Amino acid sequence: MSRRQHLFDAVVWVGTTVFLAIGLGRSADAATASADPYVAECGSCHVAYPAKLLPAGDWARVLARLDRHFGVDASLDADTLAQVAHHLGAHVGDTGGTAPLPRITTMRWFLGEHGELSAGTFRSPAVKSAANCAACHPGAERGQFDEHSVRLPASVARTQTSGEEHEHEHESED
Repeated sequence: MSRRQHLFDAVVWVGTTVFLAIGLGRSADAATASADPYVAECGSCHVAYPAKLLPAGDWARVLARLDRHFGVDASLDADTLAQVAHHLGAHVGDTGGTAPLPRITTMRWFLGEHGELSAGTFRSPAVKSAANCAACHPGAERGQFDEHSVRLPASVARTQTSGEEHEHEHESED
């Protein structure tokens, strides 16, 4: 076999290996996500928010009051609740109390990150709510909120009234 053929075979072998590794890695990620009770239970109604978005004590308060989870009964059986708590790094106990449930959208860091957006942005039909991360963050389902990947819906981009040029890119209306 010629040197050129050996080089070609090596390139094909490496390329195939990388392709398979990426594909199998994605399959493993998908299988892990679907097997994760947190993603399965919480992600069935909204983005399965990354645990880092709230302190563990706040997650414990949310989990203690799943029977009245922002107007919905999201109760879980004890085993699933324990698995979800473990995922969030929270300790489930009697932390419900009467204080309002913590909201990611009212946290100081969230307000700082989204302060340039008008309240109308979150009420727009394309976004609906500040809690609908996936409307502007295409990687929200994977816990990716990099500001360079933000894509405001075109209808929101047209209605921005701040007069300042937005640093985020806008989707085209194709």
